[in-house]
Amino acid sequence: MNSFAARLLAWFDLYGRRDLPWQHPRTLYRVWISEVMLQQTQVRTVVPYFERFVARFPDLAALADASIDEVLALWSGLGYYSRARNLHRAAQLCRQRGELPDRFEHLLALPGIGRSTAGAILSQSLGRRHAILDGNVRRVLTRFHCLDGDPRSSENDTRLWSLAEELMPNERLADYTQAIMDLGATVCTRTAPACGGCPVRDDCKAYQRGLVSKYPMPRARRERPLRTRAFLWMSDAQQRVALAKRPAVGIWGGLFAFPDGDSIADVCHALRVEIPDGDADVTMRHEFTHFSLDMQVWCVRVECNAVEDHGLSWFTLEDALSLGLPQPVRRMIEDRL
Repeated sequence: MNSFAARLLAWFDLYGRRDLPWQHPRTLYRVWISEVMLQQTQVRTVVPYFERFVARFPDLAALADASIDEVLALWSGLGYYSRARNLHRAAQLCRQRGELPDRFEHLLALPGIGRSTAGAILSQSLGRRHAILDGNVRRVLTRFHCLDGDPRSSENDTRLWSLAEELMPNERLADYTQAIMDLGATVCTRTAPACGGCPVRDDCKAYQRGLVSKYPMPRARRERPLRTRAFLWMSDAQQRVALAKRPAVGIWGGLFAFPDGDSIADVCHALRVEIPDGDADVTMRHEFTHFSLDMQVWCVRVECNAVEDHGLSWFTLEDALSLGLPQPVRRMIEDRL
């Protein structure tokens, strides 16, 4: 075993995360669910979602047989909803087989699974020797080798994959994969890394040269565009709320939300509702990966039959919270309870 892996595993035995719910048991299905949830989301956020998800869908058949609305309802608030749609679609594709494929190239062919996710699934569930290169691992290896330039450039991407594969041991592969992710998440953090507790700092070029804060080198920043959208919260005499299921493609695909448009006049005209006077009742900003959205929400009272011909449905506030909702919509409804 190489020195890097040996020291990392010794550290993992003392400080690593070994009681995560998907580790007990480490089945192919459970690790797959966790790895998709962990894409761009921290462990502490994922844990309760994972536990609720596998309680409702304990195996591939249960997930494949569920409706997409059921899946999105349990995903609501976790964000990046294409992940949930990909999980559901992959489960349906694997339904006839009865289980997920255990070969790398077959896993890679499923929706929502890239090279790093496929490697993480197989190394952690089956102990196969497949490297990973998520954000945490990129940061660890970039600092360890003082890699200049954008760590996601094609040149550095190729080099980082080569380094990740080179450093993998031939044993304890599930533990090693978790260990290198843990090192990046808890010690070699983006800001204020705890180098004093790093098991491989003696060979880390960035640490030896006093350049840890320089790496990874920042990518060229792009100004995040700001968009504005008008939303209409319609309630009836029973305090129910009218929600529309959004198209599968686009932001919040497949989720239930308030009807929206470029302006409140556009929304009201489409729904044949009187345009409310004054400014929006609620204004809030929601951040997406590539843009910011200013949500301007007007609240109006309408007759219960006013929405039947416009693809909207009435829900009590309690029932609405059981749907797949975008996080800002969920927060607004929760605030009314």
